[in-house]
Amino acid sequence: MTLLELLNVKKHFKVTSGMLGLKSDLVRAVDGVSLTVERGKTLGLVGESGCGKSTLAKCIMGLDKATSGEIIFKGKSVNIWEEKELRRRMQMVFQDPYSSLNPRQKIASIIREGLDIHKIGNPDDRKKKVDDLLALVGLRPEHGARYPHEFSGGQRQRVAVARTLALDPQLIVCDEPVSALDVSVQAQVLRMLKDLQHQFDLTYIFISHDLSVVSHISDRVAVMYLGRIMEIGSSETLFADPKHPYTEALLSAVLTPDPTRQAKQIPLTGDLPSPMNPPTGCPFHPRCAKAFDKCSNVRPELEQMASGTKVACWLYESLS
Repeated sequence: MTLLELLNVKKHFKVTSGMLGLKSDLVRAVDGVSLTVERGKTLGLVGESGCGKSTLAKCIMGLDKATSGEIIFKGKSVNIWEEKELRRRMQMVFQDPYSSLNPRQKIASIIREGLDIHKIGNPDDRKKKVDDLLALVGLRPEHGARYPHEFSGGQRQRVAVARTLALDPQLIVCDEPVSALDVSVQAQVLRMLKDLQHQFDLTYIFISHDLSVVSHISDRVAVMYLGRIMEIGSSETLFADPKHPYTEALLSAVLTPDPTRQAKQIPLTGDLPSPMNPPTGCPFHPRCAKAFDKCSNVRPELEQMASGTKVACWLYESLS
């Protein structure tokens, strides 16, 4: 069952420059993204910094309004949903577990805030709910009387997850939730997220630049570049047999514990182009070793392969 569907979503930012700010340009942060997220599953969203992952997440959450396109949640456009009700159904875990928590509030108050705003239960019910949530993420009830600075990074992220679960959401957007944590703590938080998903039938959009983390937690993976989806498919298929040259380059940089299995790294030449002035044709063609004339002139759309993976690349024009 499809829980979330994105149809040609775009997010452009207008920027001004020049004397007196008379010159204006558009930053095409998200430039036509279409995808679906199935209920109870995890969609991993990967790509280099600056490719538009976090902007897309903010559009989904309503923190930024999409310039065009449609975001459909549970069969209804998010524009039709009452904002307060939508906030209960969709929640977000942010990258930095310290700056996302109010340093002047105690932990219990932080977790209880959503319950207070939505007037869920009486004060005793809310206190019990907070204690239950703390236990659920591996903390103790007495931790609720402390402040965020008294916790480690991993513990703070557990608090952030507890706050997210307070309103019983169905969709949780995780924006780099473990990138600021040590590797051993990352594993604990990832295991906790998977356990919670199975327990409460949660749906995740998991944003990360770390493909080893994404492969561990995701059912499907979408590879994003310069505001567009380059490839999307099941985690198993995409990691075993990547089709797009950009996906191949990203996967070649992932380290494995077995030195005999380390793939030859495919270097990416040049920098990520500016979303203010994206290349014509395929956005990846200036950095692609396999590019040919058509790549620089005509933009490819996502086409489904026999394996079930969808890829936007002219190399597979005759095979789609």
